[in-house]
Amino acid sequence: MEWDFIWIAIGISLAGYFIGEGLKNFKNPKATGLIGSLDDDEDDEHELIKENEVHYFIGISKEDVSSLIQEHADIPHIIINNNIYYPKAKLRQWLLNLEK
Repeated sequence: MEWDFIWIAIGISLAGYFIGEGLKNFKNPKATGLIGSLDDDEDDEHELIKENEVHYFIGISKEDVSSLIQEHADIPHIIINNNIYYPKAKLRQWLLNLEK
């Protein structure tokens, strides 16, 4: 009899957890869960960052990013319809090589 209550408690706890996780992402259907977040590195290879969002990725001010872009013409970027985009994976690799 005691084991029945334990299994019921475990079942209710798991149901509460999964319902809570579902409600967190209710209005964001593209959100990844715990397992999906482990595969984020694969998506970085083709993800592009807009020029005005690069400072978020690098973690410095907009003025510093402008200075960095002017000083280093070799920063990996592509131009689409007169908009400059930076491939996330290549930009990360370029920054790592810049330190060396």
